[in-house]
Amino acid sequence: MKFSVLGDLHFPEVEQNVQGLKEAKRDFYRSFLGHFLDNEADMHISLGDLTNFGTTEELEGVYQIIHNKPNHFHHVLGNHDLYGQSIERVLEITKQPLYHTVAKDDAIFAFLNTAKEMDYEDWGGSINQEQLDWFEEVVEASGTKPLFVFAHHPVYNTTSRSDMDKLSVDPNIDMWRILDKKKGQAVYFNGHNHQNSIVHKGNWTFVQVAACLDEQAWRTIEITENHIIISHHKVMSEQADFVSEQINHFRPSPEAAGTDKDVQSVIPILATSDIIS
Repeated sequence: MKFSVLGDLHFPEVEQNVQGLKEAKRDFYRSFLGHFLDNEADMHISLGDLTNFGTTEELEGVYQIIHNKPNHFHHVLGNHDLYGQSIERVLEITKQPLYHTVAKDDAIFAFLNTAKEMDYEDWGGSINQEQLDWFEEVVEASGTKPLFVFAHHPVYNTTSRSDMDKLSVDPNIDMWRILDKKKGQAVYFNGHNHQNSIVHKGNWTFVQVAACLDEQAWRTIEITENHIIISHHKVMSEQADFVSEQINHFRPSPEAAGTDKDVQSVIPILATSDIIS
């Protein structure tokens, strides 16, 4: 099977008095999301900050574009998605669960919520005990099947910048107590830090995807019998720089792209007999 993953999109409301901004926003997001959703995949996944402030106008606007294309779309919430209004209202608009799993023959997919509700002072990640207990059960139940986890915030001290303040799940939350229970291969996808990065630690691979306004790209992941293949898809946009420089709550990141090793990887899937219990 194959799925595609999108980083921080930051679909914004824009200032009407900036000449050409409304048109640039419309053209960029329609074109970029069109390319992403037209990319053949069994699932299309947003890693959060799909919107710039989580207003009703932003959420309804971006979902109108998404719903114009046939797709199986999953959206984990980012901190920007929850600035404008409550979690309950955002979930009502998006029709997405707060966290959930999808089980396939080839793999298990776990979608986490790490974003805090309307917290303007601390944009770092957190996971409450109820969700941690649920996640632990998911990891253990996945057995030796490949496990793919999607969250907005990275695990502390994994991908680039994740050792910095407010740029990871709270380091006081012992994520490795749960992650170490995984048998076989697992991949954790996140956004938040606006910089591409791939890091391997044990049987876990951590994949961080840059913000779309900085790099107009996404990842496609193909699961074969013996490998997990992570590839990088990029399109060009003349409007992205203009939009990113004009909108509030977004700062362009000049180091977003990273290197080749930060955007693509081939991960062997170990045979069951090779996995140490």
